[in-house]
Amino acid sequence: MKIAYHPIYTHPVPENHRFPMEKYALLHEQLLWEGVATEADFFTPQKVALSSLYLAHTPAYVQDFVGQTLEERTRIRIGFVQSQQLIDRELTLVQGTIEGALYALEQQVAFNIAGGTHHAYSDRGEGFCMLNDQAVAAAYLLEKGKAQRVLIIDLDVHQGNGTAEIFAQRPAVFTFSMHAQGNYPFVKEQSDKDIALPDGTDDAAYIAQLREVLPYLFETHRPDFVFYQSGVDVLGSDKFGKLQLSLEGCAERDRLVFEACAQRQIPVQCSMGGGYSPRLSTILEAHTNTFRIARQVFEI
Repeated sequence: MKIAYHPIYTHPVPENHRFPMEKYALLHEQLLWEGVATEADFFTPQKVALSSLYLAHTPAYVQDFVGQTLEERTRIRIGFVQSQQLIDRELTLVQGTIEGALYALEQQVAFNIAGGTHHAYSDRGEGFCMLNDQAVAAAYLLEKGKAQRVLIIDLDVHQGNGTAEIFAQRPAVFTFSMHAQGNYPFVKEQSDKDIALPDGTDDAAYIAQLREVLPYLFETHRPDFVFYQSGVDVLGSDKFGKLQLSLEGCAERDRLVFEACAQRQIPVQCSMGGGYSPRLSTILEAHTNTFRIARQVFEI
């Protein structure tokens, strides 16, 4: 089970910043400590080629991003102070998802400890997202002939608005987002399939919705590759989410997605997405569950 990880994922942010940047290094340690992963499972990505970014982002935006010439309003909407280290981080995590997708083609499932940057549009970033890793990787697979029909399953509590915009006119990619209706982004894009859940949705209602829609997604689009955004901000403890899933419900969500892929023998790349519970241990447990479930389902 290949997992993308690089120390650069843990980017320095001001004290009390809303984004729990320290979770990446700690998740790496947790997976090793529990024996969920070994050192041999991890790979260290390098920086992505700009030509790959152009498959999902406009050249003008990419050049402004890497050249640190983004407009002030875009920098504010992103939520991080722009720096060369941040640019290098983003270029690295995108490559991690591309390489993870290639590993998944061989081994059926692969992960990126970071990524899931679904608020990045073709021409701008927002919501802690600058480059859309799974969108770039999906476009890369299509461009290289490694896949013909891609399904993106986005189960972060926030709608994958950037992903929806990028693939709005690209029928080879089917975008699905199930998210909290009353949450950021407050002006939402149109995915190929959206399910907007009411505030307070619990395990039973959430799992029932997901169990019903998954066969529809696979039968409608008939994908040969899946990208899964497994944000754990669906937890009831999350500071910025408005759903009420338990750790057990979040794990069952992961199981349903992985089983849907495994039963159809469709490779899947998984990026971690968001998670903002006050206790970092809760975030780590939820993310670790995703890896545990994958090992069980794919018997690896």
